[in-house]
Amino acid sequence: MPVIHPSAIVDPHAELDADVEVGAYSVIGAQVRIGAGTKIGPHVVVEGRTTIGRDNRIFQFASIGGDPQDKKYRGEPTSLEIGDGTTIRECVTINRGTVQHRGVTRVGSDAWIMAYVHIAHDCIVGDHVIIANSTNLAGHVEIGDWVILGGATQVHQFCKIGAHAMTGVATVVLHDIPPYVMASGNTAAAHGINSEGLRRRGFDAGRINAIRRAYKTLYKSGATMQQAREALRASIGQSTALAHGAPSDAAADEGLSAESRADLALLADFLDGVTRGIVR
Repeated sequence: MPVIHPSAIVDPHAELDADVEVGAYSVIGAQVRIGAGTKIGPHVVVEGRTTIGRDNRIFQFASIGGDPQDKKYRGEPTSLEIGDGTTIRECVTINRGTVQHRGVTRVGSDAWIMAYVHIAHDCIVGDHVIIANSTNLAGHVEIGDWVILGGATQVHQFCKIGAHAMTGVATVVLHDIPPYVMASGNTAAAHGINSEGLRRRGFDAGRINAIRRAYKTLYKSGATMQQAREALRASIGQSTALAHGAPSDAAADEGLSAESRADLALLADFLDGVTRGIVR
């Protein structure tokens, strides 16, 4: 049975699985579902149509599943979904989605979300993400798997940050950050690839070098983004020629491993979806 502190208020319609803990003075709303093993600290509010998976930990004064901070919101039944094994520290706020977009905010599994982080309506946050203190994600932001956002990073609405990317402290993100890229500054500029993070995740030297060459094609060669995208497609066997004279160092490399081809495909697919331009 769930372990609920006597001072907590849990709506009788809420669904709490076995071994859920709810701390003192916390409030759990009627449409909330919480998976087994999740621990809700004291003074936490979980409301709205919110689903929280297994083995999460939510610390004191967090506000989870509140109404979106959007003037167009009129009380529509929107949702928040949180995966498994995620840690949410003190004073974090995560809002539900809006019907004007996808209707749901999602936070993945094994995420580490530090104090005073705000995740706005309709955001999508991937798995294994680290978001450091006082970072704010505006509405409709998309964060890929394994991203690390440095403390006080500010991300403009509708921006996308690709998998394995990283930002420095106090970065202001006004454009998309491609996968693997390190960015910092106000406004954010690209500063190479997150090679150390990739090594820690088991990427071998060949894969990292292939990503580094792709970065040079995108940022150092003088190619347009369209040319760079075509060059990446060519290098993974998805195009027969480079477009408009794209640089030769992006040409098909017979030595690319299957993993490297997948890495470059991830980058090319991301560039296909860019709508706000990329950091430079």
